[in-house]
Amino acid sequence: MKLSPFILLCITGLFAIFSSTISKSPVLPLFASYLGANPAGVGFIASVSAFTGIVASIPAGMLSDRVGRKKILIFSAIVFSTAPFLYLMVTEIWQLAVIRFYHGFATAIFIPVAMALVSDLFYRERGEKMGWFSTATLIGRFMAPIVGGSIIGLLVFSPGLSYRVVYLVCGIAGITALLLILRMPNPPSPPFIRRGYLESPPLEKGDIGGFSKEKKVQIWKGTLIAFKTVISDRGILITSAVEAAILFAYGTFETFLPLYSIKIGLSAYEVGIFLSAQVITLSLTKPMMGRFSDRYGRKPQIFTGAIIGAVCIGSFSIFKSFIPLLALSILFGLSLSIVTSATSAFIADLSRRETHGSAMGILGSIMDIGHTTGPLVSGIVATYFGFGKAFIGASLVLTLAALLFLKSIGLGRGK
Repeated sequence: MKLSPFILLCITGLFAIFSSTISKSPVLPLFASYLGANPAGVGFIASVSAFTGIVASIPAGMLSDRVGRKKILIFSAIVFSTAPFLYLMVTEIWQLAVIRFYHGFATAIFIPVAMALVSDLFYRERGEKMGWFSTATLIGRFMAPIVGGSIIGLLVFSPGLSYRVVYLVCGIAGITALLLILRMPNPPSPPFIRRGYLESPPLEKGDIGGFSKEKKVQIWKGTLIAFKTVISDRGILITSAVEAAILFAYGTFETFLPLYSIKIGLSAYEVGIFLSAQVITLSLTKPMMGRFSDRYGRKPQIFTGAIIGAVCIGSFSIFKSFIPLLALSILFGLSLSIVTSATSAFIADLSRRETHGSAMGILGSIMDIGHTTGPLVSGIVATYFGFGKAFIGASLVLTLAALLFLKSIGLGRGK
C-alpha cells in the first residue's frame, strides 16, 4: 500500500519522537545516577539536549529553506539512528553529556523542518494537518515512558543491562524513522524567486558542482535576507513568545506538580494519572483545535488558550485533593492544545513559503528557551517561596505573554 507523503511523515514523526523520548524518560536520570551523578549532575545531563535545541533549530530551518526539507530530515534521522548505540559504550558521566548533546540535534532539526514541510504542503487546512502531525508525535511521546519503564521493571535484577536494552529499542525506532524518511518522495523545493529576495541564478555551462562560487554566495545572501525578514517580523516573534510562555508553564507543571502532589499526600500512582491525562487530552484534541483555527481564526484562539492555561497553572496552588488536580491537569492539557495548534499555523501564515523553515526554526528555538527556563526559574522560586508561588509565577509569565499578544497583534481575523 502506497502511503501519502503526509501520512508517511506522521508515522516517521511517531517513531522519531518515540526514539527521542525513550532515550530520556524514564531511563536518563536513572542511568546518570547509575554512573554516579549527583542530583545537580542529573539536572545538567537532562538540560544538555534542550540546549542543543536552542542553538540548532534556527540553522536547521534556514538550511531546509536553502537545500530542501528532505535532505535535512535525512540528516536528523541519521542522528536518530546512530546516537542510541553510542549510549551502549558509556562508562563516564562526561561521555553521557557528549552523547546527549549529539542526540539533541535529532529532535532540534526534525520538528521545525517537518512542521515547515507540513506548512509547504497545506494552506487551507494547515492548522488541522499540523494538529494531526503533532498528535502522531505525541503518541510516540506517550508510549515511550511506558515501554522504557516496563523494560527497566522487567530487568530490575540487572540495572546496567536494562538501560542498554532500552537504548537498543531506542536505536531500532531511530533506524525505522530513517528508513521511512528515505521512502518519502522529494517534496517541491521552497521557491526562491519572490519579491524582495535574490533570485537563484540558473545553471550555466562550466558551473562546477551546480553553481559557481559567486552564484552560491549570491544565493546565500538571498537566504540571509529572507531570514532577516522573518526574524524582524514582530508577529512571528510575539507568537513564538506566547508558545514559549505556555511551555514555561508546562515545564513548571511537569517538573513540580509531582513534588507538590507527593508533599500534600497523594501517591505516585495518582501523579502518573495527572501526567497521562494531560498528554492524552493534548493528543486527542490537537487536530480538532487545529481545524477550529483554520475556520474561525488563529489569533482569538491563541489568546483564549493562553488565558485558560494561566488560570489553570495558577490554580494548582489552591487545591490539595485528587479530583480538582486531575480536572486542572486535563484543562491545562486542553489549553496547551488550543495554543500550540494555532501558533505554528499562524507563524506559517505570517511567513512566505520560501521562509517556512526559518520561521519554524525561530519558533523551535524560542519555545525550547521557554521549556528549559520554566523548571530553572520556577525551581528557584519554589526553593525560596514554595511550590504554590512557583505555579503562580508561571501563571503571571503566561498572562503577560497573552496580554502582549493582545496589545501588539489584536484578535482580528487578518494577519
